Amino acid sequence: MEIIGQTNIDFLGKRKIAFLVSGILITLGLVAVVRIVTGTANLGIDFAGGTSVQLHFQHAVPMEEAREILAGAGIQADLQNFTGTGKLLIRIKGDATIEENLGTKVRAVFREALPDNPFVLDSETEIGPTIGDRLQKDAALAIFLSFVGIVIYIAMRFEFRFGVAAAVATFHDVLAVLGLFLLMGNEVNLLLVTALLTLAGYSLNDTVVVYDRIRENMRKRHGESLEELMNRGINQVLSRTVVTTLTTLLVLITLTLWGGEVLHDFALALLLGVLVGNYSSIFVASSMVLVWRGSTPDDSGDDPEAETQGATA
Repeated sequence: MEIIGQTNIDFLGKRKIAFLVSGILITLGLVAVVRIVTGTANLGIDFAGGTSVQLHFQHAVPMEEAREILAGAGIQADLQNFTGTGKLLIRIKGDATIEENLGTKVRAVFREALPDNPFVLDSETEIGPTIGDRLQKDAALAIFLSFVGIVIYIAMRFEFRFGVAAAVATFHDVLAVLGLFLLMGNEVNLLLVTALLTLAGYSLNDTVVVYDRIRENMRKRHGESLEELMNRGINQVLSRTVVTTLTTLLVLITLTLWGGEVLHDFALALLLGVLVGNYSSIFVASSMVLVWRGSTPDDSGDDPEAETQGATA
């Protein structure tokens, strides 16, 4: 089933507008990075420090009821329940967790509010600022190593400039999602880092599909400008891109709206990332290769035997 037939859209002719939009998104992302490093962003307990307490109730406690009980005691917490088990995970941000002994306070609040629903303590974890700083560094290292891997993989499969363009496009996507999260005031935590790494893989896959078709066109159609060849390749995989994107968005929209509070930010990050990732694969990654290589395709380094390798699209 073909949702979109053959198109002839001049995507790369709009690259100046795309670069302007991308410049705004990257600026937002860089501001977000500065705020994360300086600790002025909305950091979760993974990065800012805090207390994590898991209680096992005899009878399951609805999260809304648990949230009201804690709010009545002046405790603002992120909650997660485990369906059918009676377990409740309570995460409280704060730098002075040990001095305040929030774990003991939480248990006392629930004993007083729910005297007929006894519970046992499954686990209690204190995350100090030092551990939070280490987690920030580890998260940044994970993202950096993923970019290095992208450059090496694309450079081996295509050529170095394609690898750099793909890495820049992926970095663009990560910064864009961070910047948008900053605007919306959402929490930055390890779950968001997981979403960003997932997004990097998704965006890379979409970029490789476009690159494969462009490479195939470069081998089979000599004498045309590189811009014409690249536009042709993008239009040829457009239907595949739309179908893949719509299928993914259906799942992510469902998780964002009805997946619960715990999955909301993760699904929202992926939702934004899929949209930004498709945009960058078409406009950013391809446009960077075009600007780098010039208007005439350079086939001097191509392997004639590689023509048998079909595009993944």
